[in-house]
Amino acid sequence: MSDSPSLIKLEGVTKVFLTDEVETHALSGIHMDIRKGEYVSIAGPSGCGKSTLLSILGLLDTPSDGSYILNGRPVQGLTLPERARIRNREIGFIFQSFNLIGDLTVYENVELPLTYRGMPANERKQRVTEALEKVGMGHRAKHLPSQLSGGQQQRVAVARALAGSPAVLLADEPTGNLDSKNGDAVMELLRSLHQSGSTIVMVTHDARFARNADRTIHVFDGRVVEEQRESDPTRA
Repeated sequence: MSDSPSLIKLEGVTKVFLTDEVETHALSGIHMDIRKGEYVSIAGPSGCGKSTLLSILGLLDTPSDGSYILNGRPVQGLTLPERARIRNREIGFIFQSFNLIGDLTVYENVELPLTYRGMPANERKQRVTEALEKVGMGHRAKHLPSQLSGGQQQRVAVARALAGSPAVLLADEPTGNLDSKNGDAVMELLRSLHQSGSTIVMVTHDARFARNADRTIHVFDGRVVEEQRESDPTRA
């Protein structure tokens, strides 16, 4: 893995929120290097800056200071349309709350981001079908999200993220709204995706799930305080 090129590189990333003349330092001097094919978990208590960090990685937010290089390209100074285009083509999102559109079928939910790309219908059909089969939801393609369990909805959300063949999958507490059985199933799915070559960055507060990753970056009060590799004795 160490020979793989950097996919994500953060140097001195800081995020300050200003409200009513009060400065809140959500992130302070974050340095991070994530390589292609890695599975990295970002762990820490609630309010430590994990989700802010993931929002910056996903180009949903911008740092107050510092640099972010994604796939060899600096993202500072990109216009909003350029950021949206990169999000659509290079980043797959898996959210805690699934974020499926209720009046679209499973198939249509997975297809929608590809439609925004202007992708031909035959290619969309192939990608959607393959993604749904990969997560074991091909037989539910015509169902609405309301007809699915939470675990099934999260599988559809994973398929939606996969269909675009993104450079990286960003998962924000992907098991947070699931019971332990469905949570374990989704984690197993992410593990198999990683084994087939996907780069995954996952935010979690669950130490048990964090251990699925190659390494865990611990964040506390907006700073990286520790990194652990899966092979460390402390993670046995």
